[in-house]
This record gives sequence, C-alpha cells and structure tokens, in this order.
Amino acid sequence: ANPAKGLMIYDTTTSSFWFYNGNAWAFIADANNTWSLSGNTGTNPATHFIGTMDNQPLHFKVNNTWAGEIHPTSGNVFLGMGAGQSNAGGLYNTAVGEHSLLGITNGTSNNAYGAYALSSNTTGSENIAIGTLALFFNTAGNNNTATGGRALYNNITGNKNTATGFQALALNSTGNENTAIGSMSLFSNTTGNCNTAAGANALLSNTTGSYNTANGALALYSN
Repeated sequence: ANPAKGLMIYDTTTSSFWFYNGNAWAFIADANNTWSLSGNTGTNPATHFIGTMDNQPLHFKVNNTWAGEIHPTSGNVFLGMGAGQSNAGGLYNTAVGEHSLLGITNGTSNNAYGAYALSSNTTGSENIAIGTLALFFNTAGNNNTATGGRALYNNITGNKNTATGFQALALNSTGNENTAIGSMSLFSNTTGNCNTAAGANALLSNTTGSYNTANGALALYSN
C-alpha cells in the first residue's frame, strides 16, 4: 500500500521489472526491448519503431534545442533546427530546413523547403517556398509560389505572386499577381501588380509599374 521509493518488483504476468519512483510504478525496459545507440539487428518493421503509442506529437531535439515535430492532429510536419518552432495554431504546414517557417504562428497550408525558407511568415497561408531564403520576409502574404534561392525574398504582404528562378521578384514587397520566370526576372519590382516576365533579367528594373509583359532575356530591362 505504501511502497518505498526505489522498491523493485518482478511482474510475472508481463515478465518485466518495475520500480516505484515515489509517485507511481515505472517500467524498467529489458535489454532485448530497447534501441541501441550503435544500431539494431533483428528488427521487425511491423512491431519495432521510433514514435508514440498515443495521440501526441513526436518532437525532435538536437543539443536540447527544438529540431522538429510530427503532429498527429494539426497535420504539421517540421524538420530542421528551429523549423516551425513558434507555431501556435497553424495547420497542415510542412517545413524542411534550418529555420524554415521559424516565425509561423497561425498560418495554414504553407510548404517551405530550404534553409530560412518562409522564415518570417507568421499568418500567411498557402505559400510555397523552395530554395534557400525563398519568401524569407513574407509575414502575411498568401498564395505565393517561390522556386529558387531568394525568390520573392523581400515579399511581405504581396499575394498570388509566382517567381521561378534565382532572385526572381526578389525585392517585391507588396505587389500582387506578378509572374516572373527566369533568374532575376522582375528583380526590382516592389509594389507593381500584374506583371509577367519570362527570361533572365526580364523587367529587371521595374519597380512600381503594372500590367507589363516581357518575354526574353533582358526584355524591358530598364522599364
């Protein structure tokens, strides 16, 4: 009725050892039921795994610092130092890479792949960032797609922009519905809307102009 702290027993039903930790009985894993730090043999993927047996998230840490999470109810998957660590209520987000989606709080359905991709995003939703620093400064912009290092790098609240290529639409901050395909295309655009540029450096110098279309390398370079 009042077991001593540290008391050990052998349970003949489960064929296992237990000890009393002062508050409850705790199971002592036997040598044949543990994961070895130097690798394991004779494992059966049907019954052996690393994870949880209840409806709780699986957290990862490196050097006792947040390094990711797989959540069973929110649908979030984060992997990387700091990835998704600020999330409070966001759902169905995926982030892979150091500090990807670092600042997210309530954004939903974002996908970030690459170091610091969508790192500043807080409430923006349905954004896709693929590449180091892609959509880095985005906070509340929605429905943006950035593919390439620093693509849409400076976007903050712009919506429905598509950038494919290194630093494509890199300086866009609040412009909407722009499409840039090619390295540094629409690079300088900040607040212009509904521009389309296809080709390396196309519409490179455009900053606030809207409804422009440029096809080909250096097309409308100085517009």
